[in-house]
Amino acid sequence: MRTAADNIASVVLQGMGIPGFEFSRPEGGAWFIAAAGCVALLVWLSAWRHRARARLADPVLLARIAPSLANARSGLRAALLAAALVLLVPALMDPRAGTTREPVEQRSIDVMVVVDVSRSMLAEDAAPNRLARAKQFASDLVEAVGSDRVGLIEFAGVPSLRCPLTFNHRTFRTQLEALSPQSTVRGGSMLGDAIRLATSSLAGQGTGKAIVILSDGEDMQSEPVEAAAVAVRDHGIRVVTVGIGDTREGARIPVYERGQRRYIVHEGQEVWSRMDPRLLAQVADAGQGYFVEAGVSQADMEQVAQLLSANLEKTTRERSDVSSKQPLFQLFAGLALACLLGESLLAPRVRRRNVP
Repeated sequence: MRTAADNIASVVLQGMGIPGFEFSRPEGGAWFIAAAGCVALLVWLSAWRHRARARLADPVLLARIAPSLANARSGLRAALLAAALVLLVPALMDPRAGTTREPVEQRSIDVMVVVDVSRSMLAEDAAPNRLARAKQFASDLVEAVGSDRVGLIEFAGVPSLRCPLTFNHRTFRTQLEALSPQSTVRGGSMLGDAIRLATSSLAGQGTGKAIVILSDGEDMQSEPVEAAAVAVRDHGIRVVTVGIGDTREGARIPVYERGQRRYIVHEGQEVWSRMDPRLLAQVADAGQGYFVEAGVSQADMEQVAQLLSANLEKTTRERSDVSSKQPLFQLFAGLALACLLGESLLAPRVRRRNVP
C-alpha cells in the first residue's frame, strides 16, 4: 500500500527524472513522529535562547561584551539539525527508483516422494501412526529442498500420481495432507509398482533426479529391488528409502467399523506389522541411494535433502529476467551528513586568553 510520503516523493523525484520511486520499507515512516518531536524541541530551544539573550542585554551591547554569543547563529544551527533528522527518516524507509533487469537461471533437481498408504501404515508404533510420521517427513523434506521440483505418489495395492513435478510446494502439501488408506483403489502394498510409476514420471526430466520412498517396507512380491536397479541404470534416477516402524515387536493395525475401534485379524489372529529394514536397504542399494532407518524416532530430512543436492547434478529449468530497483538511501543519508557537518562548522568556538 502506497503511503502519502510515497506519493509526494514519487511526484518530486519523477519531476527530477527519477521514475518508479517507492519506499520498500514504508513502516520506517513511523520515525517521522520521533523526528517531528525532536524538531519541535529544537525550535523551542532556539526561541528560548533568543529570548534569553534579549533579556541579557541589547544586541549592540551584547556584540561588544560577548561577540561569540551574539554570533552563535543558533537558529541556523537548529534548522540544520532539524533537516538532518528529517532526512534520515526517508533513508530508513529504503527509497528505491529506476528499474534494472538481470538474467537469472533457475537450477534444481527433481524429487519424487513416494508415500506408502497401505493399512499397515496405520500401526501406532511410530506415534501417532506410521502414515502421519511419513507425512511429517515428506513435509520436512520439501521444506529443506528449497527451490527444487517435487512430486508425490501414493501406493498400496495400486500406485497413483497425486502431484506431478512442480515448483509449487503448497500444492504438494495440500495433496500430501489428503493422503489416507481410504484413498487407495486396492489394498496391499506394491512397492515395485510405485517405483516404476515414479521412474516413468521422472524419465526425460533432466539429469538430477531422485525417488524418496517413505514406507514400512512391506511388499507383495512386486520386485522393488529390480525396479530400483532399472531406475538408476536406464534413467539415472537415485532411490532413497526411509523406513518407518518398529523392527522387533511391531504393532497391531487399528481399524474403525461403525464407530468401534478394533484390530485387523487374519485367520483368527491379530495381525502384527513390523518394519522390514532388509528390503528397504536392498532397494536403496540397487538404486545407488541410501537407506534411512527412522524406526519409531525422528529422521533428519534436512540432511537427506543436503545429500541429494550434493550428489545430484542440478538442471537449468527456467531462464528469466528479474527486475530490481536501485537504492537511493545514500542520497538522503548524504544530505543529512552534510547538514550535520554544516551545523558543526557553525558551532561557536571558545577562545582562551592568556592571563598575565
